[in-house]
Amino acid sequence: MIEKQNISVDQRLSGSHLGRFWQELLRNSGQFPIGIIFIEALREGWQYIGKPDLYLLIPAALVQAYWLTLEEERPPWQRFVGNLIAPALYTLGEMAIEGLVFFQSPHHTAYWGFAFFIGAFQALQNSKNSWLNSLILVLENVVRALILFTIYAIFETYSNPAQTASVADFFSDPSHILIGLVALTLGVSAGLADVSARNFMVILRSTASQLKVYSEWLLGRDLLGRALNNPESMRLTRKERTILFMDIRGFTRWSEPRSPEEVAALLNSYYCRIEEVLDRYQVIKYKFTADEVMAVFILTEDALLAARDLRQEVENDLQKNDLGAGIGIHTGTLVEGFLGGKNVQFYDVIGDTVNTAQRIESAAGMGEIWVSAETVSKFITPQIKAQKEISVKGKELPIQVYLIL
Repeated sequence: MIEKQNISVDQRLSGSHLGRFWQELLRNSGQFPIGIIFIEALREGWQYIGKPDLYLLIPAALVQAYWLTLEEERPPWQRFVGNLIAPALYTLGEMAIEGLVFFQSPHHTAYWGFAFFIGAFQALQNSKNSWLNSLILVLENVVRALILFTIYAIFETYSNPAQTASVADFFSDPSHILIGLVALTLGVSAGLADVSARNFMVILRSTASQLKVYSEWLLGRDLLGRALNNPESMRLTRKERTILFMDIRGFTRWSEPRSPEEVAALLNSYYCRIEEVLDRYQVIKYKFTADEVMAVFILTEDALLAARDLRQEVENDLQKNDLGAGIGIHTGTLVEGFLGGKNVQFYDVIGDTVNTAQRIESAAGMGEIWVSAETVSKFITPQIKAQKEISVKGKELPIQVYLIL
């Protein structure tokens, strides 16, 4: 079987669930809880560790972060509701212990306020207006920066009640104004940087997605994942593989009097049907060369099953044009991996096994599947209809081939 990769190409582009979880926890769900922990720890000292508050707050933040990253994309209203999960769980747990006294602490009510506004800003960022999205993202970052100022202001009300009896008294201290202005400015600065980073990330992901598509066209999804996770596995190595070739009989004669567009239309339809079949099996690689297809299989059984499906799938389209396809299969040792120079390389298989499979296919008529003796030996009960010997270029003796039902 093809070895499963630790990290798929899609995960590389979108990020793993664990990575998104930590990003959500550190950039959103865990920010205000950290402030609450510091306020209560500084007020109560080491006794805070033995109180249930800490063990309600941290799990609540973890649950919220997990839920918000459980799906990569969520509807706007779910982003809003998701930001209220942690304060809701924390409130329910604390109220079970303290009752309504819970809301007498300003940092508890502030927690709800910040969760509400951040959730609302995240929900509003799904607007189709990119300028509006950027503005909302800046405002969200301003709100986040004000978390620090709010935590500081709340702690000051506990430490210096006389100096913070009113808003006017609080801002009579120039240092308080300075901290507020710095927090506001840093929020705007962080927001603008976030907008720039997000726009760059959109371009980067769009480019990466296009490159992913082009790379899969050349390598296939499994080989691309293998190349990214373990480049060394793509070096030239000797393997036993089963090679399938299929070619349209009479294609050159049929295409000569027709326009290039008509020929291309038939080939594209032919390719699509082949892809539908081969995607069902463990195919290391397949490639098209005009009307010829070559596929490399790990399991010989898969090659035979795929051959029968290919014959059935393409037969209807080709018969409409008085055409048909012949298939040849051979099993043996070959060398596979990247070939090429320093700047241009491609993945391919080379060796006598490949050449023999192609020669067997050349001997197949319309709708026929011929396989070598080496391939037949891999089956427990091969359904053989006929057998014959064919001459193969480069071999002194003819080889035995079998017609499979």
